[in-house]
Amino acid sequence: MSDNNVVKTIEEPRRYGRFARLYHGLTTVDFVGRRRTWFTMSLIVIVLGMGSLAIRGFNLGIDFRGGSSWEVLAPHSSITAVTHAVDAAGLSQPTVEKLGSKTYQVTADLNSLSSAQQGVVTTRVVNALAKVAGTSPNQVSTASVGPTWGGQITQRALEALIVFFIAVIAYISLRFEPKMAVAAFAAMIHDLLVTVGVYSLFGFQITPDTVIAVLTILGYSLYDTVVVFDRIRDNTAGVLKSGELSYADMVNLSMNQTLARSINTSLVAILPVLSVLIVGAYILGATTLQNYGLALVVGLLSGAYSSIFIASPLLSILKEREPRFRELSQRVSQRAARPVLTPVAAAMITSEGSPTPRPTSASRAKGPAIQARARKPKRR
Repeated sequence: MSDNNVVKTIEEPRRYGRFARLYHGLTTVDFVGRRRTWFTMSLIVIVLGMGSLAIRGFNLGIDFRGGSSWEVLAPHSSITAVTHAVDAAGLSQPTVEKLGSKTYQVTADLNSLSSAQQGVVTTRVVNALAKVAGTSPNQVSTASVGPTWGGQITQRALEALIVFFIAVIAYISLRFEPKMAVAAFAAMIHDLLVTVGVYSLFGFQITPDTVIAVLTILGYSLYDTVVVFDRIRDNTAGVLKSGELSYADMVNLSMNQTLARSINTSLVAILPVLSVLIVGAYILGATTLQNYGLALVVGLLSGAYSSIFIASPLLSILKEREPRFRELSQRVSQRAARPVLTPVAAAMITSEGSPTPRPTSASRAKGPAIQARARKPKRR
């Protein structure tokens, strides 16, 4: 046998597809090595969103910008008919929503008009809605929201967001470590910027429901990130001590170990929300679900992405700046053949920390669980 290092691979008797390998614990995706790709994709989306925000701004709902609203019970009407009616009444840029199956709400900003003009337009809109609904004007309810109320809602939302961020950073710093808190905070900022950018790009209306949904998705994103960080912490005290893996390799292993769980959790969360959004808002016409559902879908997708492709690679960058992990990475990179552990291989690591799998029938049945550096034979 040659003294040169070689790579030994357990041959797999059965070939698995891409998804089958994921659920059999045979994946070796290099998340950290491809971090520039993930970061670039996120940067493009964020830059486009921020550019749209600077140019177009937000499509704020009446609760934020102030304005007037009208509601009417019109079981035999439609959004199109109501929109044409209020347009003909002189209402500028109205927003028509269907509340439930029979009630319609019309909102518009009349703050630019004088008090007399607002009264005239309001009377015309009430009469138009009563006509299209086939009822009397007394059955049309009218309400107004001043811009001061919208400013108070915005301030409360920002305060809630700041308190949430402080609580998250404090918890992760104490429960794990400060660098993990920094990575988790960056992932949440990523999700917030992506959601804000998408809403500006596509002109989705921002309502108080949207704010609640954003806070909800930040909590979900944090949950998925903490699951990965918990596995990283366990592996730091386990397989990393063998000296065969760098910190980046260990992060890749941890992410492959939790990848199936992250995908399953994301699908379980997203599918019901999509059902509510598609069936409730677009098929049944309950458009009040649209604002909340859209924010949840966008945020859940962004949160699933950031927990896998942003938080953990960023943590690897921060940790490998520490002298001990930087030296470990240099030692591992100088070897001719580096070990590549799959989740199955990690489960078979011996108590001494060697990445050599135990010679059992389970290891032969599981396929290519590990690629490891062969040891040099002792010279006599």
